[in-house]
Amino acid sequence: MFSWDDDPDLNITPLVDVMLVLMAILMITAPTITFQEQIALPQGSKTVKVNKPKTLTIRMDKNRKIYLNKDTYALDTFADDFVNQSVKFNKDSEVYIRADEQLKYKDVMYLLKSVKSAGFEKVSLITL
Repeated sequence: MFSWDDDPDLNITPLVDVMLVLMAILMITAPTITFQEQIALPQGSKTVKVNKPKTLTIRMDKNRKIYLNKDTYALDTFADDFVNQSVKFNKDSEVYIRADEQLKYKDVMYLLKSVKSAGFEKVSLITL
């Protein structure tokens, strides 16, 4: 017989199953949704061009000869010669140093120190 005092049990298992399926669908489709808004960008100034400084490449072979563009220098006199030549180049330009793997570490570091002391801050060593 039916009594008003009975507490009915709620079966929420189907509700949880449906919610988990909906959450999985949302998680799969959310990264693929892209929003495209139409934005009218203002016209920029076309009179000013940004000039990127040229890069310098300095090479040193296994005989400790240093090549900068078409000029050749000896390692012993490179520091002074490069300071004299550096006035032709922009100090903000990037300098890449390529050195033979058979060179001594101190020779490569001397070359690096000479370039930095001439006022160049963006100096990188290039490897293969």
